[in-house]
Amino acid sequence: MAVRERLPVWAQLRFGLAPRSLAALSVVLVIAAGFAVHHFWAGRPQSVRAPDVVDGPAPTPPGAKSASGSGSERGASAQATTPRPVANAVPSPAGVLVVDVAGKVLRPGIYRLPIGSRVADALTAAGGSREGADLTGLNRARLLTDGEQVLAGVPGAAPAGPGAGTSGGAGSGSSGPVSLNSASVEQLDGLPGVGPVLAQHIVDYRAQHGGFRSVDELREVNGIGERRFNDLQPLVRL
Repeated sequence: MAVRERLPVWAQLRFGLAPRSLAALSVVLVIAAGFAVHHFWAGRPQSVRAPDVVDGPAPTPPGAKSASGSGSERGASAQATTPRPVANAVPSPAGVLVVDVAGKVLRPGIYRLPIGSRVADALTAAGGSREGADLTGLNRARLLTDGEQVLAGVPGAAPAGPGAGTSGGAGSGSSGPVSLNSASVEQLDGLPGVGPVLAQHIVDYRAQHGGFRSVDELREVNGIGERRFNDLQPLVRL
């Protein structure tokens, strides 16, 4: 009050507050403070729960509906045309030899063996030879040919190829032409102008290509020229 009385009159009128005015001002300040506290409390950061994931296909935009449909159809058609592996599938005929194993073996019959197999492999596939079977005349190291018949324990038996019974045996030149698809190295060696090396080349070519398809194919064997082929052509057959 002492300080107020010392102020000029205009200052006392300007800065002076009546008790009612002071009370009203206090009410306004309390209300403003309440609004400030409410605004601060409402604007505080709060944790938000993430939405649950619902299983199902993703929504497709309207413009991509036809593209996705055609893609699924292409996938279905590709899956339908793709061959599935088959368990215990039979190898392709181009990669196997079909031979007939007969004679004194435990399980005679028709067997499929890979190209490059030998007579010993055919005997093993047939369960082996029977006890007491004489295999002296059978060359078990000889390469097999497609359609050949292996006779185990049969004295004097010669390997028989496709059509071996049409024009005599394949064993000697006196009984008819030698079969390119069934003759052994020893039998081919007996032909004029054919030694053991060239005979082995003929057998190797036969094993690699699954047999001869024509007599003219003999020209492709290493070591056989045109002149030698002309000499051998009347002496051999398929």
